[in-house]
Amino acid sequence: MAWDEARAWLSGAANQKLYQDLLDDATTRPARLALRKKIVHPEDMPWEMARQGLLKHLMSEQMNTRMETVDAYMQVIPPGSRSGKHRHLAEECLYVVEGHGYDLHQDCDVEITDTYAWKPQDEVKRYEWESGDVIYVPPCTIHQHFNGDPARPARLISCTNRIYKNSGLNDLVQIEDAPEYDPGVVLTAELVRKYLEGDKKSVA
Repeated sequence: MAWDEARAWLSGAANQKLYQDLLDDATTRPARLALRKKIVHPEDMPWEMARQGLLKHLMSEQMNTRMETVDAYMQVIPPGSRSGKHRHLAEECLYVVEGHGYDLHQDCDVEITDTYAWKPQDEVKRYEWESGDVIYVPPCTIHQHFNGDPARPARLISCTNRIYKNSGLNDLVQIEDAPEYDPGVVLTAELVRKYLEGDKKSVA
């Protein structure tokens, strides 16, 4: 009989107002959201010397903005340089603000059973881009951006959806660091200008 398992499901004395918490959160959320930024000014967008390269974060979960689902950053690639190389489960799109260059993409075979595993395919594909283009990076694709101009910087705006991370799928692997990466460097506007000018001696 169904009630035969009553000894199991009737056990336990813990009480917790979890559903009421959901109601309270829904009621107070509009007021809390009103305190978060709808406009983010340039001085409030943090720079980062990241393993992926020189980044200026436009939208991030840690920046207390109204954006709930998308992370975005501006990637600056110095003259003749390249980004880091990485792969992630989330798909990504990048708008080319200025410059020209190319991407190298390597698709991966993914297997999700009791475990999660990915294996790079042999073929590496090259895609040329220039200002005004949008670069699409499919899920689980190893990719890297190359600035094709030895004299001028390239600038890309990257957008990814947080839904993957919020679903427990923050699968992000750094395979190669950008040439400029230095964990001890704190970026300033003056230092970024030197990178943009390709002045490697004054940066070092």
